Amino acid sequence: MTTTTAPSPDASARTPVDFWFDPLCPWAWMTSRWLLEAARVRDLEPSFHVMSLAVLNEDKDVPDDYREMLQRAWGPVRVCMAAAAKAGPEVLLPLYTALGNRIHLEGRSPDRALVEEALAELGLPEDLSAAMASDEHDEALRASHSRAMDMVGEEVGTPVISVEGVAFFGPVVTPAPRGEEAGRLWDGVRLVAGTPGFYELKRSRTKGPDLG
Repeated sequence: MTTTTAPSPDASARTPVDFWFDPLCPWAWMTSRWLLEAARVRDLEPSFHVMSLAVLNEDKDVPDDYREMLQRAWGPVRVCMAAAAKAGPEVLLPLYTALGNRIHLEGRSPDRALVEEALAELGLPEDLSAAMASDEHDEALRASHSRAMDMVGEEVGTPVISVEGVAFFGPVVTPAPRGEEAGRLWDGVRLVAGTPGFYELKRSRTKGPDLG
């Protein structure tokens, strides 16, 4: 009796999906976990990119406490860009996951110790954490951020998704759907976002991000 091994999925047959995130945004974190789940039940190939809440809001009138948070937001995105420059863009998803697990699931502050732990988890040089206080990669960061904004406009935040020429903000969802529910949400979001002339579907949020 002979056995056969099922062929592995052909990556070239999967639909490329570009996802822009800021590591500090809990809503982007929820959306990213949903997208990864949707990719398990739909033929999707997500690629991750960096955008910046600090860049997005630098010229806006925001409350003082939010402005303080934005100052802390520079460090993680700068490290993400430095890591991508060092190890290639494919490092962004695992680094985002390592950072997000600590920031969002453990509720920790995005300080240098946290960043060094995340880098060490992936076998990346811990001295990449020095990028937190450096503007060396800010030009590349702003260019990555602008690519997302150029597709969706300036009146949105993080995350941004682009698929087959269609870009949109969100979806904002909590908790992140699992299994086929994640796939059905993808089907619906893709349908409305791809409808010519469609711009907005929204309702008030009644709860915060459910990270459990």
